[in-house]
Amino acid sequence: MAYALPAIFPDQLILVPKFWLVFGFLAGITYIAYGVADLGLKRNPDVGVMAIMGSIALKMIFAMAFVLIYSLKSKENGFVFVLNFFSLYLLFSFFEIYCLLRNLRHQNKK
Repeated sequence: MAYALPAIFPDQLILVPKFWLVFGFLAGITYIAYGVADLGLKRNPDVGVMAIMGSIALKMIFAMAFVLIYSLKSKENGFVFVLNFFSLYLLFSFFEIYCLLRNLRHQNKK
């Protein structure tokens, strides 16, 4: 979809120039956060909720640091960056929470 949007709307700035950097960073930090939460759930299911909350907090801190560094280094349209960043952030967060809830559902059946 990210490839198709600039082709569909060639006159509009829909994606920031370094969109794939933002995408890669959020994909990587989501993968790490999911791994930490999943590891916490597998080691001690009683404390698994704390692992989930910790991984989400860690992801949010790194995301805020990325936004700060990116906005200081880049002098482009901030509104487009905010739309791109938060749409990706929410998409990856939905994916992470969905996968973790599926794992919790399987543990409750045991």
